[in-house]
Amino acid sequence: MTDTDRSRRTTEADEICAKAYAGAGGPETGAALIAVGGYGRRELAPYSDWDVVLVHEADVDLGETASAIWYPLWDQGAKIDHAVRSVPEMLATAEGDIRVALGLLDLRHLAGDANLTLQLRTTMLAHWRKHAVAQLPALRELTHKRHELLGELAHASVPDLKEMEGGLRDATVLNAVVATWMVDVPHADLERCRKALLDVRDIVQEISGRASDRIVPEMWDDLADRLELDDAGAAQRFVREIGRRITHLSNLSWRRVDGYLTRRAVASPRAPQLTPLAPGVALSANEVVLDKTARPAQDPMLLLRAAAHAAEHDVVLAPATAARLARDGVALAAPWPTEARQLFVRLLAAGEGLLDVWETLEETGALQRILPEWEKVRLLPHASVIHRFTVDRHSVETCIEASALIRSVGRADVLLVSALLHDIGKGSLVEHSVAGEPVARAIAERMGFDARGVDLVATLVRWHLLLVTTATTRDPEDPATVDVILEHIKDAETLSLLTALTEADAKATSPKAWTSWRARQVLDLADRAQRRLASGAGAAATDSFEPVAIPDEARRGGVSIVVDPLSDGSRVTVVAPDRVGLLADMAATFGLQRVAVRSARVWPQEPYGVTVWEVAEPALDPRVLRERFTAVSEGRLDPSTRLKPAASRGLAPAVVIRPEAGTHATVLEVRTDDRPGVVYLVTATLARLGITVRSAHVDTLGPQAVDVFYLQEASAGTLAEERAASAAGAVRAALAGE
Repeated sequence: MTDTDRSRRTTEADEICAKAYAGAGGPETGAALIAVGGYGRRELAPYSDWDVVLVHEADVDLGETASAIWYPLWDQGAKIDHAVRSVPEMLATAEGDIRVALGLLDLRHLAGDANLTLQLRTTMLAHWRKHAVAQLPALRELTHKRHELLGELAHASVPDLKEMEGGLRDATVLNAVVATWMVDVPHADLERCRKALLDVRDIVQEISGRASDRIVPEMWDDLADRLELDDAGAAQRFVREIGRRITHLSNLSWRRVDGYLTRRAVASPRAPQLTPLAPGVALSANEVVLDKTARPAQDPMLLLRAAAHAAEHDVVLAPATAARLARDGVALAAPWPTEARQLFVRLLAAGEGLLDVWETLEETGALQRILPEWEKVRLLPHASVIHRFTVDRHSVETCIEASALIRSVGRADVLLVSALLHDIGKGSLVEHSVAGEPVARAIAERMGFDARGVDLVATLVRWHLLLVTTATTRDPEDPATVDVILEHIKDAETLSLLTALTEADAKATSPKAWTSWRARQVLDLADRAQRRLASGAGAAATDSFEPVAIPDEARRGGVSIVVDPLSDGSRVTVVAPDRVGLLADMAATFGLQRVAVRSARVWPQEPYGVTVWEVAEPALDPRVLRERFTAVSEGRLDPSTRLKPAASRGLAPAVVIRPEAGTHATVLEVRTDDRPGVVYLVTATLARLGITVRSAHVDTLGPQAVDVFYLQEASAGTLAEERAASAAGAVRAALAGE
């Protein structure tokens, strides 16, 4: 069972419903047949009920239309859960029953007046967000009672895939929480688990021959066969692991809701009066609406004007207003007038006020008139789990972050539009920055940017990952590192914009994507590149190391370890008599202490070796480190038994040589599961081969470690091609546990 099967069942049901509506003479305007709940989500299981509602305007009399629709459906053998309600009744029912409100978040058009369905969907979503502060505590209480009554899917002897804690109902609730935009839920992980449970439920219903969500003991063998798992035990582990993961996500999300509600300050309601904001646009009851002077068919700037003012005032853009402008407004001519571009930039610069306004533009179809290319990334999930949001929401969040940085750049308009479009190439078969560049260029031209602005937007979209990738995977002291930046970024203005976009993009991704350490790496690299541009230097400088004073402990043949606190960790300086393996022993010391290594730099001060480490632990005792290091270096403590490779999570480690990345050393890049001991495994393997590690650059991106090692022979030369390939193979085998 797959999404394709559910989609096929849903499509067949849709056709039957549409035929029944047409056969009953259902009105083309003022009434619509809609699907809600699981049917609305296009997730019909083999024996699911069809949840449908015949909705109509309050002044539309349907007569016997409803019965004329239901009877043909029953004759077809469909199991329908049906209702007939006016739009005001829908709102009242949703207000009185939170379960109805949840079902209506997934409503979908089947037949009749599509505009009515769109209006209702927009209204229900806006209503849900508007009343979420009051409704979420009630939803949590309802969820808690269900959990107490039914137990947890991960531990039940007869799991209920839908109603138990960690089941499909919880996944639906979490999606409703996401729809409030109050808190974040790991979308990719949740969706993976939810779809896996839907697949399991489909199989369970096929096995049982009825609408069952429960897995009775005798089903596990059949379930294992259909899931292509080894046995019933494997099937149980598969299902229960999913339930446990959803339970974790649910608990995490509800804690975030609690925190949000605790911090939230409720403003006093405003009087429902019409306050003029701009030509044709006014504020009424905390919503931006059109006033009597508005002429949608004559004023192409009206939609952008309303949206910009709503965002700037951090109020609602009335869905009815946006829908009317989408339907009746006049299109902007290409290239856009200057006023239109300025209004669009004001919208993007509004900060937090952008969120709800952008969603309203999407839901009402108004955004299609402004930015039709957006549909390609709308609701598109990121491939990387480090992202908190889908591609579209992440792009909006990047604009919000960029709005706080516009004082640092000369072209705020370019920064904000680039922030919005930086991932516009996502979903393509080629690398998204490559695919996005021509799309962004065409959009910038349509928006009326000058030639320089168009080039800047296209360049920023193409190279928006350049700074962060280079800063976190290359030795910052290697002259070739700055050269990588300047190969593509040719002037100070572009570099300044790229620096701001990099920060905004990272902050919008997740807190882990813009730690103070990572910020320091990126900003330091950008600063060095700016200095190079300012000096006009063409050739890279040679490597240089600042010598350190050799401590007495090292002069006596021992090891000196000094810990200096940083704002977000520590800097550890280690000096000892130089030897191959010195870096590996210190890496083992950190690994055994479960200290996360961020970067390491090594250089010789004959006859001593100096290593400087930046680590995430803020409080380290140098005496403990020295004792552990001495035990490792003297062979009294074998780190290989404690830091052996962990079980693979399905992806083999990637180890490659980057010949273009270094000028005086051979660059080895390692990507593998993030875990303690990775640096040790790599450096210990290289030490056994007699290879010197000149520096190491360590980074973590989501669940993956991305580490770069600059290698030299003991004689300080780069590695020959065969020697480098052999080293890469040995490191790959060590990380894979071979």
